[in-house]
Amino acid sequence: MTAPAPSAPAASWVWGRFSQACLATAAITLVLDQAHKWWMLGIYGIAEKGRVAVLPFLDLVFVRNTGISYSLFDQSSYAWQLGLAAFAALAALALWAWNAHAGTGRLMAASVGLIIGGAIGNGIDRILIGGVADFFSLHAFGFYWYVFNIADVAIVAGVIGLLYDSMLGSRKDAANPL
Repeated sequence: MTAPAPSAPAASWVWGRFSQACLATAAITLVLDQAHKWWMLGIYGIAEKGRVAVLPFLDLVFVRNTGISYSLFDQSSYAWQLGLAAFAALAALALWAWNAHAGTGRLMAASVGLIIGGAIGNGIDRILIGGVADFFSLHAFGFYWYVFNIADVAIVAGVIGLLYDSMLGSRKDAANPL
């Protein structure tokens, strides 16, 4: 009689194979975002300078976004800002657990880290200044895109990375159907 084969260890919801990469990416994103915001507001003084033309299609300007993406659900009450910061923290925890439990690779870990770092960075802004500090204004031919920050860029890059990562699995499955 043979002994049953040992089962693989259960995946943890707290720490997984690629959690270190996720944590490092989130920490770097958060530090870059907060350092840039501190410099723009405290050292450069963008709030006092108004709009500063950098390139024909890029201006620096300070906007305190009290809503969510594209200023949707704009509401300046501090309770609303705390609620959005709490939501960002919960989303970051959920993403962390998802990465720890189902982490499929470095790309997924880095992508989730970008989203977590960006969400926490914007959440900190909501607590400290009552809204998200945005600075970059892209424009062309009289059309102005929304004003954004480094955390927003990280979140978008993270989502693109997750979408790409999800397609990698599909291509592998299509190449090896059996």
